Amino acid sequence: MTTADSAKTLNWARNITFSAARVHRPESLDELRRAVAAARSVRALGSGHSFNRIADTADTLVSVAGLPREVTVTPASQAAPATARVSAGLRYSEIAEPIHAAGYALANMASLPHISVAGAVATGTHGSGNALGNLATAVSALRMVGPGGDVIELGRASDPDRFDGAVVALGALGVVTEVVLDLVPTFDLAQHVYVGLPLDALAAQPAAIFAAAYSVSVFTNWQSGTADVWVKQRADATREPAPEPAMLGALLADRPRHPVPAQPAENVTELDVPGPWFARLPHFRPEFTPSSGEELQSEFFLDRAAVPTALDELRRLGDRLAPVLQISELRTIAADGLWLSPAYGRDTASFHFTWIEDAGAVDPVLDAVEERLLPLGARPHWGKVFHVPPSQVSAMYEHADDFRGLMRAFDPEGKFRNPFVDGFFPPEA
Repeated sequence: MTTADSAKTLNWARNITFSAARVHRPESLDELRRAVAAARSVRALGSGHSFNRIADTADTLVSVAGLPREVTVTPASQAAPATARVSAGLRYSEIAEPIHAAGYALANMASLPHISVAGAVATGTHGSGNALGNLATAVSALRMVGPGGDVIELGRASDPDRFDGAVVALGALGVVTEVVLDLVPTFDLAQHVYVGLPLDALAAQPAAIFAAAYSVSVFTNWQSGTADVWVKQRADATREPAPEPAMLGALLADRPRHPVPAQPAENVTELDVPGPWFARLPHFRPEFTPSSGEELQSEFFLDRAAVPTALDELRRLGDRLAPVLQISELRTIAADGLWLSPAYGRDTASFHFTWIEDAGAVDPVLDAVEERLLPLGARPHWGKVFHVPPSQVSAMYEHADDFRGLMRAFDPEGKFRNPFVDGFFPPEA
């Protein structure tokens, strides 16, 4: 097991320096169990792609990236669908090709294949698609190490009363080491880009645009009055119709493009040519870093019915947004029943903001965004930058008290708590 001083441990964006006294990178489950049992407080560190202090602690950070690498596919049978048991510290790019080689696929992936499975699941991170749930909805079972170094197994079928609260859990119940993911038969996609979609057309027909393909993402800077649309179509027996040359005033791009206009297009997954799901669902190629981390990110989740109003409100902020914004992305996520999922209980649209790396300039604009979106029922992404008071966030989740009960049951001494988690789910006096 490697142990290091965390004084120079930063998150991916370099806007957070972790305050932990030490970082452990165990190479076996037994090493992890001993490290957790011996620590006063513990937080798990994934790929570091969170933009706030969700993973921070004053004592011990543990990374599960050094645990034995497992991607074990169980084929579908008459009794059960196909699944893959994977090491939670692996990145999606690392599990995708073995799953594909076995003839299967994940139904969805995030735009960044660089993020870890455990971190994405714990925060309710997602891709895009009207009928596609966030990445955590693929989890059918998980294994984690509890506060005493004990190994805990939970399953969707075996633990129905606790499972929905234990998947998107912010790292507050234990250190997740393995997850079992639902699979579907492998498939191909072709992605196309439409440029110059009028925001008026998006506001008038958002449902039609987001239903245009298996996965759809809309990019805008809120000032130009237009957007670019990434359309990812199935290229197999269930494919959607071939792309039209125009979409509500937007035209098919005639050259490769990057979602952020100033960035090089070679970092983006291939356009127009069909390819396997894992090479098309993400926006970015795993062999490239989409940026050097020179950004901040925020994201808010709303009921899809609120999209036209949200569009109108954000367009009014266009002159303030554009100077501090690299790009904004709109996506859709299917409703789910995971207690702390931002898409809990409602078909959802997400409004994502990739900001410049200047918190002083971004903060007042973020306040203005929240002022307009919170009255529409917006829930912030757990792993990104937001200013919403913690008590207001937890009030958005009807199972907040049930989750507090899970925390007491799994971690009665609060070993996996930190100030971030305590803000939303305060320990009892």
